[in-house]
Amino acid sequence: MGQRFVSYKHHFLVAMPELNDPNFRQTVVYLVEHHPQGAMGLIINRPTEITLGQLFERVEAGAVNPLVADAPVFYGGPVATERGFVLHRPSGEWAGSMTLPEDMALTSSRDILPSLGDVNAVRDFLVLLGHAGWGEGQLESEIARNDWLTVPADPEIIFSTPPEARYQAALALLGVRPGFLVGGAGHG
Repeated sequence: MGQRFVSYKHHFLVAMPELNDPNFRQTVVYLVEHHPQGAMGLIINRPTEITLGQLFERVEAGAVNPLVADAPVFYGGPVATERGFVLHRPSGEWAGSMTLPEDMALTSSRDILPSLGDVNAVRDFLVLLGHAGWGEGQLESEIARNDWLTVPADPEIIFSTPPEARYQAALALLGVRPGFLVGGAGHG
């Protein structure tokens, strides 16, 4: 009899210290999708040097709201790094939106861009390039190998916590301090 599938959609994956893959070292990944065929997530604590204003220029998206022009664009993961995503709340009505829990959404269509920074449309947001992806059984194997800790996601960490503090904040949801993390639990 096979194991029952447990979905970690709307959870954070928090990288264990031993996870040395440079794409994921000390990252917090927000899982937007997780089903038996695979998973998709976004790294929420890796700002790039690119600002929203620069991105708008690069993709010819028109004028950016001056209030958010200096906001960083985030590295969402190593898959499709030329593809943009907006993780935001409230969810709203845009062409390429996927509704998520807690009035959040993930939008991949350009029609959301003029609304960024408009508190009546998109109050909180992260713009990300790329995403993280796992094939069938891959994420479950990594979790079983102790590469990741899992915890239900907290939108306040995504939208209200500075990027450099998100790793510690996600660990704090588990009652863990980074210095106390030891890999290889149960192997002895």
